[in-house]
Amino acid sequence: SPHQHNVTSYGATTVATITLEAFAGMWINAFLVFVLCIGWIRKKTLNSNERILLLLGCSRFWHLCFSWVYCSLSIIYPNYLYVQPTFQLIIFLQSFFNCSNLWVSACLCVFYCIKIANFRNSFFIYLKVKTDRIVSWILLASVLSALAVGIIAYDMADTMLRNNSKITGQGNFSKVNGQMDENFFQTYFIYGFGFVTCFAAVIASALLLLFSLWRHKCKMQKNSMNSLSMDAHIKAMKSILSFFIMYSINFIFLILLLIPSTKEENYVVFLSLLFLYAFP
Repeated sequence: SPHQHNVTSYGATTVATITLEAFAGMWINAFLVFVLCIGWIRKKTLNSNERILLLLGCSRFWHLCFSWVYCSLSIIYPNYLYVQPTFQLIIFLQSFFNCSNLWVSACLCVFYCIKIANFRNSFFIYLKVKTDRIVSWILLASVLSALAVGIIAYDMADTMLRNNSKITGQGNFSKVNGQMDENFFQTYFIYGFGFVTCFAAVIASALLLLFSLWRHKCKMQKNSMNSLSMDAHIKAMKSILSFFIMYSINFIFLILLLIPSTKEENYVVFLSLLFLYAFP
């Protein structure tokens, strides 16, 4: 059959690895959302931290779900993927939840920086006082921005499919995939801008928070504070530093996947997918 697609050992290994990571991540994030919802029902309210974590858990769960569907279909059944409206819907949902995941992660890092760090700057003090009031607006802006990116990705996917309808009719799906990668440059540019914005926010928040904790630790050493408080600050700095390193690696692999030339190297794509599915 002209629509037959042979799955290579590389493709089978990639799908198996991604499946294990995706389902593990979905289970973890579903558990997080379940615990937060139980607390919401009991307390009848959610604080700012819990609202961010709830939205982050939901966005990561669905991001992993639709990314796994897209990756699996593109490797095993590409002839079923590049049809209307399946392809457009998957692209829309994957783009929406991916952007939500990144931007809400950045919001969480900024939130912790504002709530924990201690600076005497008047603007920083104002943010610390008003944080709880503006969290909802920040989350709403993140969701609306992700929705805008999803709509743009849907429109471009629909345009690409209509322009390549003759090729899909002949069953040459690899050629369609290559042309879509070239024509999706605008969407990649939007993704890249969003990734850089999130990464800049995470870098600034992590460095400010690390500096604040380090300065506070030095003050405690001079004042001979108890070792338990010192250990708590050291552990906090290690946690922030580890998150910063993981987020940096995630950012590098995201950028690599946006470069068309790297998609020709199987080991680069495999390592990128390996970490991108592990991070959420």
